[in-house]
Amino acid sequence: MITFDAAVTDFERHLRSERGRSEHTIRAYVGDLASLRDHLSGSGDGTPADLSEDSTPQPVALSVDEITLADLRDWLGSLARQGVARSTLGRRSAAARTFFRWATQTGRVSGDPSLRLTAPRKHRVLPAVLAQRDAGELLDVAAVASDDGDPMGVRNAAMLELLYATGIRVGELVGLDIDDVEFDARVIRVIGKGNKQRTVPFGVPAAGALRRWLEVGRPQVAGSASGPAVFLGQRGRRIDPRQVRTVVHDLLAHVPDAPDLGPHGLRHSAATHLVEGGADLRLVQELLGHNSLATTQLYTHVSIDRLKQSYHQAHPRA
Repeated sequence: MITFDAAVTDFERHLRSERGRSEHTIRAYVGDLASLRDHLSGSGDGTPADLSEDSTPQPVALSVDEITLADLRDWLGSLARQGVARSTLGRRSAAARTFFRWATQTGRVSGDPSLRLTAPRKHRVLPAVLAQRDAGELLDVAAVASDDGDPMGVRNAAMLELLYATGIRVGELVGLDIDDVEFDARVIRVIGKGNKQRTVPFGVPAAGALRRWLEVGRPQVAGSASGPAVFLGQRGRRIDPRQVRTVVHDLLAHVPDAPDLGPHGLRHSAATHLVEGGADLRLVQELLGHNSLATTQLYTHVSIDRLKQSYHQAHPRA
């Protein structure tokens, strides 16, 4: 008998060594499968787990081959009754399908119980974005804050210019190394989801801010622990995504009436403004590193939604 926990451990090893998934993705898969295990053991839906006579909780040696489609549907139903978001239900359903497909292919289960497993379709939520005017004002705020030569201010201006110019993810920003930047061609190389590399262009303002950081700001904080990282924290180590989010939130607070967004909001804003400017969707897909064009098409809906808002505000017979 192959226990569920043993199978999950092997699956985790498969994701890391054979599929090359990121640690963030692996944690998400394992966490979703832990939710399934807790439900099946009776500890995740409000019912007590089996107890021995001395009332000491005993581990449940659940066989992975015993899990049925009814079990999986009951798990998702329990989560839905607890008010779990549709997007989370969809993700957990996908994690279960991926796990059981692998378990079937590797002979750990005789049949895939997740073949007919479905989750509620999640609502498509239009992302909040900055107006082009607000994006420009945000970058002006960052530039003014860097005028006194404080290295952190210089760094912040470079990070925001690059985030908005390229639409890269915050994880891609913090992972940048100096050799990934080509000023002559004005492009950067980033490693995106699925460990895929892509080349993204940036404009003249971002080039100026980034060069100033590398030549003036970075040398003031760089140390033995800096390595090749482009962006550093105050202690000279590669900057953390949480620090970038704090910087974006703090600087956006100085832009009146702008929505409170993080780095991903700048990514959405960059994509929306590209579409509004007439950029081809295939180009935007390539720049953002989307696997599916359907994901990129969301930004056409954002642009249409903003167009409708402007129309209703401005047209006398709207």
